[in-house]
Amino acid sequence: MKTLLSRWHERAAARHPDAPALLADGAACSYAALRRAAPDWLPQRVARLLEQAELPGHAELLIATSGSTGEAKTVMLGASNVEAAVLASRSRIPLAPGDVWLACLPLQHIGGLAIFYRCAEAGAAVLLHDGFDAARARADMERHGVTHVSLVPAMLARLLEDGPPPARLKYALVGGGPLSQALARQAHAAGWPICPTYGMSEAASQVATLAALPSDWREGMVGPPLPGVSVEIVDDDNRPVQGEGRIRVRGPNVMAGYANAAHEPGHGLHDGWFVSGDRGYFDARGNLVVLGRHDDMLVSGGVNVHPAEVEGLLLACPGVTDVAVTGVRDAVWGDRIAALVVGDAAGLRDWCRDRLPSRLRPRLFVAVAALPRNAMGKLERKRLPELVPAAENPRPC
Repeated sequence: MKTLLSRWHERAAARHPDAPALLADGAACSYAALRRAAPDWLPQRVARLLEQAELPGHAELLIATSGSTGEAKTVMLGASNVEAAVLASRSRIPLAPGDVWLACLPLQHIGGLAIFYRCAEAGAAVLLHDGFDAARARADMERHGVTHVSLVPAMLARLLEDGPPPARLKYALVGGGPLSQALARQAHAAGWPICPTYGMSEAASQVATLAALPSDWREGMVGPPLPGVSVEIVDDDNRPVQGEGRIRVRGPNVMAGYANAAHEPGHGLHDGWFVSGDRGYFDARGNLVVLGRHDDMLVSGGVNVHPAEVEGLLLACPGVTDVAVTGVRDAVWGDRIAALVVGDAAGLRDWCRDRLPSRLRPRLFVAVAALPRNAMGKLERKRLPELVPAAENPRPC
């Protein structure tokens, strides 16, 4: 049985045989050449390999979650899940033959792999990079006329150092972690067509995306859910609520379930819903606003504090290149807010006194050389407390 990706490659080869399918290491491969490179015996060989790997018959993809907050799980995505996700994505972010999407995200994660499916379905080209190098990415985006790119915020920041975007760039999806107000505004002012996006492996990538940055954009705003994707805000008992709560997702793009020894679908789902580990709310215009991980929330002096919200504010301080917020256990406060700072930690302490309300103000500032991030650029928050010196006493600000 042919995979969805193989069927889309065949269709693109029939419709646009000479159109580029893959650009890598200075070479180009058309859709027709890509099909010729896959001999008749390949399906049988693939079937044997999948049988040896015990891949469930209903799964198009097995994708590992990022594991940034704990042990990684394996997501089972069927062909129908992937197809629904790709079509929903194209309805928000148009993609067509002649377009080129730079793939510089890790391919073991859904954010990188989804690019190949989107381009195959649309007959567009993938420009493949092995990892991210800002200078090479910038040069190749100009050379190959890149129209689409997927980035994490740290990548966007590096590309911004060289100024305005490449001439043909139409969409720059930015996700995988919180996009700060300062970085978004800087990119927008420089002409970058940034599209804040929110997604997950369990939903075959995108859940909600803004096709353009509105003038009143605020941190965490990722736009309305994609067509066909249902998103609700629920309390800890999975009851829909108004206002802030946990984000749950349902739709044809949502996974068949987590992989398990019995190869049974449905593991990790509740009545078809996937309840994420993220918190958020809907604004008055129906935009989803993502606040951060549910398990990351700190309670300081009886007040809920979202680390991602504080980090976005701190990144606006001159001299700060990266920052993470965690909690130090305290008998009185519960969680004392600690800021781990790459850059001028002392300057940030003074900057916070005049600009942050008391409830969001860190009480401890620690200078670090770098923050622990995974291949997707996500903070490994479980490692942050070990970077806070145990003997240092937080000083009031």
